[in-house]
Amino acid sequence: MNILGVHVGTMTADELLLFIIQSVESGNKNIVAYLNIHAINLAQKHRWFKQFLNSDCITYCDGFGIMLGASILGLDIPERYSIPDWFPRLASDCSQKKISMYFLGARPGVADKAAQRLCLEYPGLRILGTHHGYFDTTERSEENDRIIQLINRLTPDILVIGLGMPAQERWLMKNWSALEYHVALPVGAGLDYLAGDTPRAPHWMTDHGLEWLGRLLVEPRRLWRRYLVGIPTFLLNIFKQRLGLFPLD
Repeated sequence: MNILGVHVGTMTADELLLFIIQSVESGNKNIVAYLNIHAINLAQKHRWFKQFLNSDCITYCDGFGIMLGASILGLDIPERYSIPDWFPRLASDCSQKKISMYFLGARPGVADKAAQRLCLEYPGLRILGTHHGYFDTTERSEENDRIIQLINRLTPDILVIGLGMPAQERWLMKNWSALEYHVALPVGAGLDYLAGDTPRAPHWMTDHGLEWLGRLLVEPRRLWRRYLVGIPTFLLNIFKQRLGLFPLD
């Protein structure tokens, strides 16, 4: 469905997990990207980002705000799910099917910690390597080329990348043809959650559309604009779309 010019997928979590596994098993190359209010707002600012989401990615709903926006437009998204909700299920499936992963992103040590925790919980899970996200992502830089060569040498089935939005999507877009993997999963701060380094809001918040408030309380200086400005901006644009006043191209 089209929300503010961005194609939002309507797969359930079960369908998404099946799609990822089948993509690996069939040898297809896909990017599975999450969409929340922040992503939709960024797509209004960066045309390349909107084009990337609409042409190169399979997308899924990561936030209650997207479900609310869809409802206002008379559309229906069956469910929302964020990385901490469904990634452990993916890890379990991958451990059983011997599907490999590589973790790229977050602060030094975080990806490694996330990998260690998941491997302890899901014996047999193959995480082939990790690397932090603090490297020169400039296209064709020596460090960037080294990271790509490292990933390609290991040839993971699933590349989990947490460089933050939209940096992770831009990096995938620029290095798409050079990277060897089957499924790329941008996860934003997902590695921090999987490592246990960033606390998640309690269930009474996450289950009732208030996860944004939980994140804001944890990181107010970094996230205040994203939520206190971004949410009203998104809703205003949703009402414009409802009235036929918002350009969807």
